[in-house]
Amino acid sequence: MFDLTHKIALVTGAGSGIGAAIASVFAGRGANVLVVDRDAAAATATVDAIGRSGGAARAYRCDVSDEASVSAVFADVERAGGRLDILVNNAGIAHVGTIEQTSPKDLQRIYDVNVFGVYLCSRAAIPLMLTRGGGVILNMASIASLVGVPDRFAYSMSKGAVLTMTMSIAIDYVKRGIRCNCICPARIHTPFVDGFVAANYPGREPEVLRALSEYQPIGRMGTPEEVAHLALYLCSDEAAFVTGQAYPIDGGVLVA
Repeated sequence: MFDLTHKIALVTGAGSGIGAAIASVFAGRGANVLVVDRDAAAATATVDAIGRSGGAARAYRCDVSDEASVSAVFADVERAGGRLDILVNNAGIAHVGTIEQTSPKDLQRIYDVNVFGVYLCSRAAIPLMLTRGGGVILNMASIASLVGVPDRFAYSMSKGAVLTMTMSIAIDYVKRGIRCNCICPARIHTPFVDGFVAANYPGREPEVLRALSEYQPIGRMGTPEEVAHLALYLCSDEAAFVTGQAYPIDGGVLVA
């Protein structure tokens, strides 16, 4: 089950955290993974780790908010054979603050990466998928697209847009062989979380990490690997009847 042998999968934001975990899990199931990240060194590190485990991957430096950068990556995919079976739109950035604490510049940056980036990559991927009879797009939304989260105005806005883009792509291409779903995680313990906490709450790291863990009724944050295994299911042939859905992976947030 969940075999991705001979599949070509492109994962954005795959230099670390959830994206790196997805790339690794997909490669372990036989996919040839295109590791995309704005940090070229991080993308290369993910590819190297996959190679050491016997998987196949190659790295691309790409800013998903920049149209020329995205076009260059997908042009290379087309030159290499034009095949793309799976796109995972994982790249994203965070912002903390209410609407009063969100500047126009803050909002634009969140929009450019989290919304426009998903648009650019999906728009580039769909023609490649259609030439091969279909494919799978998986977007990374958030629990913030389903419920209110304090002090996350801009971030919640962007992930709400990801949720509705998912539904739109699913309905527009359901008859043409493309499935589109999204994952809605609660808090996931990634290097980004550790870095954010250290930078903003020096000396209070254990206290803040404990509070972040307790937000989930299950009592902890999720792991990147847990999200990656849900992604594996949704991108595999075992999920062939699933499209237009938002899958929470939230440690009980929605049922609390």
